[in-house]
Amino acid sequence: MTGETLSERILRENEAVFEEMVRHRFTTDIEGGHLAGEVFDRYLVYEGAFVDTAISIFALATAKAGTIEQKRWLIGVQDDLANQQIAYFERTLAARVIDPSSFNLGDPRVKAFCAGMLDIAEKGAFLDTIVAMFAAEWMYWTWSKRVAAAAIADPLLKEWVAMHAGDTFARQAGWLRQQIDEADASLDDAGQARLSAVFGRVQALEIAFHDAAYGNIV
Repeated sequence: MTGETLSERILRENEAVFEEMVRHRFTTDIEGGHLAGEVFDRYLVYEGAFVDTAISIFALATAKAGTIEQKRWLIGVQDDLANQQIAYFERTLAARVIDPSSFNLGDPRVKAFCAGMLDIAEKGAFLDTIVAMFAAEWMYWTWSKRVAAAAIADPLLKEWVAMHAGDTFARQAGWLRQQIDEADASLDDAGQARLSAVFGRVQALEIAFHDAAYGNIV
């Protein structure tokens, strides 16, 4: 489409699966004030494990980045993950008296998400990883922006949503989108289509991952 940026193309081509994820039961249960405590507990264990994996994903992106400006930004992202988000999980698991070993980290949906995201970062080019993390972060920012306006009784859940609806996370998602659009002119149609497929693959992995928070109830 004339005048369409690459990120716009990616979002357009994946609109259906993206909407399926941002309207996932997990997000609407939070919005409606009826997310079960056991679902949130399971999600915390699964998502906490992924954030650790995300540090490795961004480290791989840093190694493949072409400029020092990109490397500096990505190092900052790793610092935030290690010292802000991981700290949130440590504090929240302790406050809710959650023993991660009592949850099934071997759930194939969880393993597929973590392994799939890491596989993109290990085997793909710099932009593959950028698109994969854009898929995850743009999705989180989109639904969290919507849900943040709801009355969320659990302060720890409210904090998690606010973290992803806030300006810092928005800048991070926006930076990823900017990297994609700045690379637009250097990619032929096949390259753009490949990146669009990466975005769609991540949304599908995210949907299954969030299904896993409900245990065997999907």
